[in-house]
Amino acid sequence: MLAVFRALSLRSFALLWSGQTISSFGDSLFTIALAWWVLQKTGSATAMGIVLVCSTLPMLAFLLIGGVAVDRLPRLRLMLGSDLLGGIVVLVIALLAYQQTLALWEVFVMSALFGVAQAFFYPAYAAIIPDLVPLETLPSANSLRSVSLQVAQIVGPGVAALIITFGGVSLAFALDGLSFLISAACLMAISQAPTQKPQLAEAQEAQEAQEAQEEQEGSVLRDVREGIGVVLASPWLWLTLVIACVSTIFLSGPDEAVTPLLVKQRFGAQVGVYALFTTLLALGSILAALWLGRFKRLRRRGWLTYGAWMTLGLMLMVTGLPIPLAAVSVAFFIQGVALTTLGLAWVNSLQEFVPANQLGRVNSIDLLVSSGLTPVGYALAGVAADHFGAPLVFIVGGATGAVVIALGLLHPAIRAVD
Repeated sequence: MLAVFRALSLRSFALLWSGQTISSFGDSLFTIALAWWVLQKTGSATAMGIVLVCSTLPMLAFLLIGGVAVDRLPRLRLMLGSDLLGGIVVLVIALLAYQQTLALWEVFVMSALFGVAQAFFYPAYAAIIPDLVPLETLPSANSLRSVSLQVAQIVGPGVAALIITFGGVSLAFALDGLSFLISAACLMAISQAPTQKPQLAEAQEAQEAQEAQEEQEGSVLRDVREGIGVVLASPWLWLTLVIACVSTIFLSGPDEAVTPLLVKQRFGAQVGVYALFTTLLALGSILAALWLGRFKRLRRRGWLTYGAWMTLGLMLMVTGLPIPLAAVSVAFFIQGVALTTLGLAWVNSLQEFVPANQLGRVNSIDLLVSSGLTPVGYALAGVAADHFGAPLVFIVGGATGAVVIALGLLHPAIRAVD
């Protein structure tokens, strides 16, 4: 089991992971504090929805540009700039909240700035890990990244509740701002030593020489086209993105938008049941990450990715069935295992098979395509749950999603991914 921690023996990755772990914990504080502030200020769920839209739309709008920037500019500097922007935004929110002058429109604007920063940060974070660790350490590094996110989701909400109770939302905001600054300090401390992979260094040098020769010819639009070309040249890649785009309507909608209603309709308005499901989901994710991080290389990733993906859909369907609370709890735990297995198999495949000088663009295209219809899924799931009940939405959504995902295994390129 200790093998999962081997990536931490590399100083650069240890600094990156430590900073992002602290930042993830700060983000969990911010999420709870923001939701509580909006509830107190407006008493409206619609207002919170608008806040989420204000951060999501700018992120989607700038993702392709962010992916190009990640492949053109130093990735550490982009991450550093994103962290500093995020830290400044949150500290401004904290100050205004402390002075009791924070207005809803200011939260909308600052959420949009967050979205822009995330459009550059997320592709850079995914693309920089192969720069810092050798190939056989990628499963460990990606697993540790997943573990830190899940631990923050388990610990953060309870800590946030205590902080808000005794110090107010402004203190929770301020601590999140501080976490961004700590993450930025860790990024500045990362050594600029040569990459772990000689072949990667050679590819980057060749790319820089080519770009210098082409001068102004290298436009952003051309870079985006090149990224799309990489995706279209790999059937396993473009087909998986298409399936993700469609299946997210059936899976993300029920899972993220309708779960509270399911708890209310099936088990009564018990926040403790909802917390139990969330905790079990995170625990399943952590255990899967620790297990998979032991391996130097994940094998049969086509079957592993799609098997976990279908399991996710089937467990979503089981959640809607008229079964006891204990059985639903087990389904949520298995969902966590499947979700992390899917994510780690997929990200390891991207990092290994996509050329290093295209990884930022491909990551941004991945996030844009796979998340593009998520708002549609939220809306459809919400309307359907109001008219037909939450359990039916889970049953139909999970079953339909599993069928859509299973279609991908009909293509030999998917089954052949090792």
